[in-house]
Amino acid sequence: MTAPETSSDKQPSLQSRQIALDFLISVLDQKQLLDVMLDRHALYARLDKRDRAFTRMIVSTTLRKLGQIDDLIRRASTQSRPPSPPALYNLLRLTVCQIVFMDVPDYAAIDSAVNLAAKNNLSRQKGFVNGLLRTIARQWKDWLCKQDGPTLNTPDWLLKDWIQDYGLRSAGETALASQNEAATDISLKSAHDPNSPSTAPSLEHWGEMLNASVLPTGSLRLHGSRNITELHGFEDGEWWVQDASSALPARLFGMPLAGKTIIDLCAAPGGKTAQLAAAGANVIAVDRSASRMKRLHENIERLKLTDNVHAEIADGSEYKPPQPVDGVLVDVPCSATGTIRRHPDVMHLRTPQDIERLQVIQQKLIANAYEILKPGGTLIFCTCSLQKSEGEQQISDFLAGTQTAKRAPFTPDEVGDMNEIINNDGDIRVLPQMLTPSGGMDGFFVSRIIKS
Repeated sequence: MTAPETSSDKQPSLQSRQIALDFLISVLDQKQLLDVMLDRHALYARLDKRDRAFTRMIVSTTLRKLGQIDDLIRRASTQSRPPSPPALYNLLRLTVCQIVFMDVPDYAAIDSAVNLAAKNNLSRQKGFVNGLLRTIARQWKDWLCKQDGPTLNTPDWLLKDWIQDYGLRSAGETALASQNEAATDISLKSAHDPNSPSTAPSLEHWGEMLNASVLPTGSLRLHGSRNITELHGFEDGEWWVQDASSALPARLFGMPLAGKTIIDLCAAPGGKTAQLAAAGANVIAVDRSASRMKRLHENIERLKLTDNVHAEIADGSEYKPPQPVDGVLVDVPCSATGTIRRHPDVMHLRTPQDIERLQVIQQKLIANAYEILKPGGTLIFCTCSLQKSEGEQQISDFLAGTQTAKRAPFTPDEVGDMNEIINNDGDIRVLPQMLTPSGGMDGFFVSRIIKS
């Protein structure tokens, strides 16, 4: 149980470090999603803003740099096995992260670690904790320059997949880019609305107001770390947070959407639904998760798009509308390896077996999405996985087994003239190292299929 905060605790507080330790144990040993814990942890919610940011940063950075951190601990230890019990190992990991990868003074990080050892029934190991961490504090710079960070920090099976899919050089670039923290992108409602008045502020004007850059794909990228809810236009529902890659699929139906009926088959939390509704489509938003659908409702209400959205809580692989529809967008459940920059826990939670299981779900979703289309309708398939088995191979297999389905290749003008994200088949394949000068992008795959 987390000890209560006292006035004598140093800042950032010892409690914030304790909560970070609880989170790291939950991710690495109990295989829980970090975002879920951040949303549900009562003590974390009661921390002040500064300590919440510190807690999240220390856990995310530890997960992002875990391979390097473990290598440093191994170098400093006289034991051949990793430190035990798990609480001890994870306490050392968090502290090494602070010493090496965060702007925390050595003495503060080490003193907090010794105090946390006592709070977590590790008093007998306090001497070991102090000695090992002091060794790392003295020698980490020499050891760090000998490390291959991207290789150490990327699980072997994942790196092997990327090498097989993209080649050695590109896989290395992907691993390196995946170590970077992701920027915050937003989608502007008026940019999707074909009836937006000519007097409406332009993307460039919004960029000036929000201190953001306009990306080639039409998203805005914020500079610096700020409280999103306090920015101009948030309360008025003028925009929403959505990664630039994730914002691509809803733009790519290749036809005016006003008055069309479009199903967003795995809709929550609602970014793509909002894009479609802002473009004038009548959107049926389908998702099997009631809790995630609640978040979609909240987002759509804030954005004042409720008139264009009808929500259904249902399994997307089985959902049947009253009649065939003009278009279906299906962002399938996947390994999410394209989002490692913002969700570093993905590397430590996913396994090859998960991908095999997810492929079966994806196949069912594609089949149902195509079935509920009217003849001439458009299917947009997308996934935030970097694994070709969840993207390119799924589409190849579907087209090979469905004679009436035809791929409709994307053109450079549809994606801001970013030719490099269109592959030889005319599908979109975004890698995290693309758009690097502007901060990179999440990994993503998109394909467009027409039903004849």
